[in-house]
Amino acid sequence: MALAAKLQLRQSQSLVMTPQLMQSIRLLQLTHVELERFIDEEIERNPLLERVEPQDDAASDQSQKSEAAQERAPEGDWFEGETQWSAEAISEKLDSSLENLFPDDPGTSERLGPDLTAQWKSASGGSGNATSSEGFDVGDMAAAAITLRDHVGEQIALAALGTGERLIAGELADGLDETGYLRAGLDEIAARLGTDRAAVAHVLEICQTFEPTGLFARDLAECLSLQLAVRDRLDPAMKALVANLELLARRDFQTLKRICGVDEEDLLDMLAEIRALDPQPGMAFSGGASDAIVADVEVRAASDGSWAVELNADTLPRVLVDNVYFARISGHTKGQAEKDFLAECLQNANWLTRSLDQRAKTILKVASEIVRQQDAFLVHGVRHLKPLNLRTVADAIGMHESTVSRVTANKYMLTPRGVFELRYFFTASIASAAGGEAHSSEAVRDRIKQMIDEEKPADVLSDDAIVDMLKENGVDIARRTVAKYREGMNIPSSVQRRREKRALANAGR
Repeated sequence: MALAAKLQLRQSQSLVMTPQLMQSIRLLQLTHVELERFIDEEIERNPLLERVEPQDDAASDQSQKSEAAQERAPEGDWFEGETQWSAEAISEKLDSSLENLFPDDPGTSERLGPDLTAQWKSASGGSGNATSSEGFDVGDMAAAAITLRDHVGEQIALAALGTGERLIAGELADGLDETGYLRAGLDEIAARLGTDRAAVAHVLEICQTFEPTGLFARDLAECLSLQLAVRDRLDPAMKALVANLELLARRDFQTLKRICGVDEEDLLDMLAEIRALDPQPGMAFSGGASDAIVADVEVRAASDGSWAVELNADTLPRVLVDNVYFARISGHTKGQAEKDFLAECLQNANWLTRSLDQRAKTILKVASEIVRQQDAFLVHGVRHLKPLNLRTVADAIGMHESTVSRVTANKYMLTPRGVFELRYFFTASIASAAGGEAHSSEAVRDRIKQMIDEEKPADVLSDDAIVDMLKENGVDIARRTVAKYREGMNIPSSVQRRREKRALANAGR
């Protein structure tokens, strides 16, 4: 059989995570303060964006002028003549749109027009696009705290990574918690980006070399191992010690000496080295002044007995596209470079305003479903908090689980029972002893706390006694789970509580 070369055509569909789509996704997880800072940076680099203040009459007049200018825009503008952009020319550079991320959106064409339906390119940060320096304080920029995400992002930009590897590194950075630990699974990231686990693991190894050492660790043992490796102290004895941190927590030094194969003096030296390490390297970027919590969603009782869920108007950024300025300068552009720059700014501005609109709709949709699921909590309190996970909410509103996870990160809800983070409403499920409806872990914690608060000095409850009492009330829970919940609430053991109560009783005589 002879070999021959031939051409074949294949059609396939794929979602390409462009920088703009990634930016839209990350807008979901920004807090109110971070979002305001991001918008300020975009306004500074894009002359077609303007912020509208609630009490700014001039801005209101400007908005009206923009609408009027759109109605009377001349038909002979430069983009309508020989230099008109064609959809084909633009689409050559573009490969995706917001419809892939927000399927419920009416579509790009209705918003931006037929010739600007594709994605925009990220505007260059150093092009000097700000139209005015009024109100800009250099001191504010110099005093701005560097977040963990900013610090990691700078190192990703300087690392020797390819385009695909930078995309993976960005996803890994998004999976960091405030302590610097990686909480996202490698398989989950690989599935999300359409790559294999080995590629993600390779990029993770590179990210684990970033400063401060210990970032991107998946647990305490790996965090300490990374720091010891940099100090060239990760010998076999130290590896054995790090692998048995639970024995160190129990202060079982005899067993540790036997496992590590060292004497008491060497073990003490190893423990001194462990104490010199930083178990939470990311916390170095969480210091400074704390931002005040501003509720993103407000929940109040409606007249018909239901719940009214509304977005907090104070947290909604007001950004408009300055079409008047665009119409004025579009006819005075000189050269293709200026026209391309103006087109890029217009696409940037339209994309940002649309992304902000979709962000608000998504937050409201997720919050409304949470309120529907946790109606009993709002009416009766924490004892009636239902077990809930991200997948349940995602399936109910027709979104991806990762989108719900980003929306609930660092967002707060004002309810008649107080202000709660959206993540508060997602709790683990504890089985019922009688085979009925499962119990929320948060509700069980509240029961344990109440039992301990009501105990008498002569009858201090042990963890086993609490387990028996909970089982009598239909909660099937293990003793180690009770101990974990008790320690999480900083409640001492029954022996310590009994000793403290006796000391207080003797002092009162």
